[in-house]
Amino acid sequence: MTTVADTTTVPTATEIVERIRAIQPILAKNSAQGEADRRVPEESITALEEAGVFKIAQPRRYGGYETSMRTMLDVSSAVAEADGGTSWVVTLCNVCAWMTGLFPEKAQDDVWADTPDAKVSGVFAPTAEAVKVDGGFKVTGRWYYNSGSWHANWAVLGIPITDEKGEVVDQGIALIPRTDLGLEETWFVAGMRSSGSNCLIADDVFVPEHRIISAPAVFGGNYGTELTDEVLYRSPFVPVVCLVLAGPQLGLGRKALELVTAKADSKTIAYTFFNSQSESVAFQMQIAEAAMLIDTAHLHAYRAADDIDNAAAAGVVPDTISRARVRADTGWVLEHINKAINILISAHGAGSFAENNPLQRIWRDSNVAARHAVTMPAVDYEVYGKALLGRDDQITPLV
Repeated sequence: MTTVADTTTVPTATEIVERIRAIQPILAKNSAQGEADRRVPEESITALEEAGVFKIAQPRRYGGYETSMRTMLDVSSAVAEADGGTSWVVTLCNVCAWMTGLFPEKAQDDVWADTPDAKVSGVFAPTAEAVKVDGGFKVTGRWYYNSGSWHANWAVLGIPITDEKGEVVDQGIALIPRTDLGLEETWFVAGMRSSGSNCLIADDVFVPEHRIISAPAVFGGNYGTELTDEVLYRSPFVPVVCLVLAGPQLGLGRKALELVTAKADSKTIAYTFFNSQSESVAFQMQIAEAAMLIDTAHLHAYRAADDIDNAAAAGVVPDTISRARVRADTGWVLEHINKAINILISAHGAGSFAENNPLQRIWRDSNVAARHAVTMPAVDYEVYGKALLGRDDQITPLV
């Protein structure tokens, strides 16, 4: 195995966030172009690479930083302060790098031994067919919506696992090089436009056995990696893949509050006697409510991140209620950030929707991202409620 860890200096979480803040002007400048192109501009990708942003969930054995769930939230939210779509790409590439760290070391070598800067995207819904052959499977399928598809070198993709008779006996997650996959542009949406969440296509692609792991096994904490001393890759699967999607929302909420409060002293309230919004008690109360909603979202997100990181450090799989609560925490973050942004948009006024006002993009990005199937608040709360009541009619295996 080729490693570069001996020459890698791992920065602290604070240092990584400071690097992001230094490049936020570049990311913000390119945000409109990213929307128009439906992909993050390469200047932004390069700046993020140079800042080490794509290394936070990569094993140190390959030059990564191998940080924590808390750091993943802080990194995604800092990027989102500049641009939501860029943050979504960072978030998904990082969590898919984390997923890659769950595979056997031989599979990880395939991805990073010769190309330590390789990025991974992914969708683990098994929207494919797989035929068992000698040494692995031949896979044909289409996977929507693969965020970061333009920038990834590999993809983690859900597949059915079949026996010699063609009968499905398990669900798997396959690691496939991007060069073996086609791409169809399918991402034409109202928000998160630059995330490049297109469709990846496999046509009779051979995937060796060492690059396939069982999805039910990983849902239960039984991973493929032999390196069980690496703390980050002991984190519980479903809580990680749910909570990581809250990171962009935190940054979007903070930025919306910053933009609205910054204009409050110089912006009037039309058809009133107020010379500035900040003079209005009604406006003051709206700002306070939005700020409290955003603070509440952070408290839930960080509690959930601490639950994940503490379980990984202890080498234990959290119980069902604890895992379900992370899903509920995630839904709570999305719901309350969305509500806060809507309040801020209303308080700021109709000018929020001017094309040159970043608030309208924040509003669109937040609302689109909040509808991701894995993080729908109503579903998350039902999962948690059933867990609290000890019911056996759970609605999803993703707990």
